[in-house]
Amino acid sequence: MRQLLWWLVGGTRGGRNRLRIIRALHERPMNTNQLSNELDLNYKTVQHHLEMLTENEVLTTSGEEYGKLFFLTPAMDDNLDLLDDIAEQTELGDEDA
Repeated sequence: MRQLLWWLVGGTRGGRNRLRIIRALHERPMNTNQLSNELDLNYKTVQHHLEMLTENEVLTTSGEEYGKLFFLTPAMDDNLDLLDDIAEQTELGDEDA
């Protein structure tokens, strides 16, 4: 999980947005539109990051289409401390903590 999170969050341009999405979903499940509004990001941008996070088993979903809710997988939930470590080491955590 550590390598995956480094790649998804610490090692890419979109890492900051993925970090924000994971942290928001840790607070409560949301759909794409809710995340877009909550994080003040373009809907298509959020959609792209959600697809990446879901494909890499960081997120799981419930429901269909527009109302589909996104949740952290149990593995991600168990490794939130790794995410915080990566955010600190890459200075992404300063603005979003």
